[in-house]
Amino acid sequence: MSVTTDAVDTSAVAKKRTSASTPEGVDAELVGRLVEQARAAGLQLTGEGGLLQQLTRRVIEAALDGEITDHLGYDKHDPAGKDGGNSRNGTRTKTVLTDVGPVEITVPRDRDASFEPQIVKKRQRRLTGVEDMVLSLSAKGLTTGEISAHLAEVYGAEVSRQTISTITDKVMDGMAEWQNRPLDNVYPVIFLDAINVKIRDGKVANRPIYVALAVTAEGSRDILGLWAGDGGEGAKFWLNVCTELKNRGVEDVLMAVCDGLTGLPDAINTVWAETVVQTCVVHLLRNSFKYAARKDYDAVAKALKPIYTAPTVAAAEQRFLEFAETWGPKYPAIVRLWENAWAEFVPFLSFDTEIRKVICSTNAIESVNARIRRAVRARGHFPNEQAALKCVYLAVMALDPTGTGRRRWISRWKPALNAFDLAFDGRLTTGRN
Repeated sequence: MSVTTDAVDTSAVAKKRTSASTPEGVDAELVGRLVEQARAAGLQLTGEGGLLQQLTRRVIEAALDGEITDHLGYDKHDPAGKDGGNSRNGTRTKTVLTDVGPVEITVPRDRDASFEPQIVKKRQRRLTGVEDMVLSLSAKGLTTGEISAHLAEVYGAEVSRQTISTITDKVMDGMAEWQNRPLDNVYPVIFLDAINVKIRDGKVANRPIYVALAVTAEGSRDILGLWAGDGGEGAKFWLNVCTELKNRGVEDVLMAVCDGLTGLPDAINTVWAETVVQTCVVHLLRNSFKYAARKDYDAVAKALKPIYTAPTVAAAEQRFLEFAETWGPKYPAIVRLWENAWAEFVPFLSFDTEIRKVICSTNAIESVNARIRRAVRARGHFPNEQAALKCVYLAVMALDPTGTGRRRWISRWKPALNAFDLAFDGRLTTGRN
């Protein structure tokens, strides 16, 4: 039989591996010999009947044999098992889907049928790694059909769309627990925003998914919850969201950053009376450009910048008057937009640079929303609200698999947290305690 491993000289690679690069507990020389023997026999390393599949089968079966030995209390063929009550009773064959493809294994049985294997449980057809893979692909926005095709192409495993849907449905129990978990007493900042998803309810229509993201007192990111709205009055819905957050333990929020939705500041202050509500500058600018001609975008942006970068509120007011004098005759709607949002726009101008940098926009939540939108866009539309929430939840849970983002957040927010404690008379420290 000809050699079919075509990527590299794997035996040479194995020999070059040092014990330092091999996982603890793995014999590098043994691995090298196995790969060499596979090459010599013309055995594929991957694919159906390949070395990895055979090793996986042997490791699983060895583990199962160890489990039944522990269960019965004696080794296979040990005379101690004779006439001792329960004993081995042959094996049964089953196929399980693994990371290296479908693997046929033999599962030992006992006469009392009391043996409950753990590594591959009764009626289990997929190892954990496969389920993690399905959830990861789903979090990236792949449909059940696309995931099924991917598993068939890469692993040669036929997994039905219904099976994939069943795997992803399991996250709903975890989502319910996550959505109702207790929260911290105080948060320096929460960001409130909504994204639209298409849901087919009789007809396809946009529905909002509300997202509340907080920065904790330690500087890490915490997504407090996800809520599917009915498309009705947003401020009223946000009032319900804020009330729920308070019921889950949030007693104080120093600042809330949000878009310019009418009535939202009142909704927030109804729940947390001392919270400073800050309108997102990015949203304000984005809405301003809706009223401007494309050829004037750069000029309008340049004229608005001195307003939101002003050192004081008084300076911002002066820059705004200059903008209104220059651009008001041509774009009165932009002037009116800023006038209506002024009370919620200026709060961040009263704080020092460290606080300004992190709360003058909803960029923190926009990065999260970008990931959510990517997953949602790949799916097109959803059959119901639950399917939409499941997709968004999976995307949120897959945001920071390596923990790098968490470390970056903490590093970025540490200077601001010290400034928050000073600016808000120790409310952050009190809340921590």
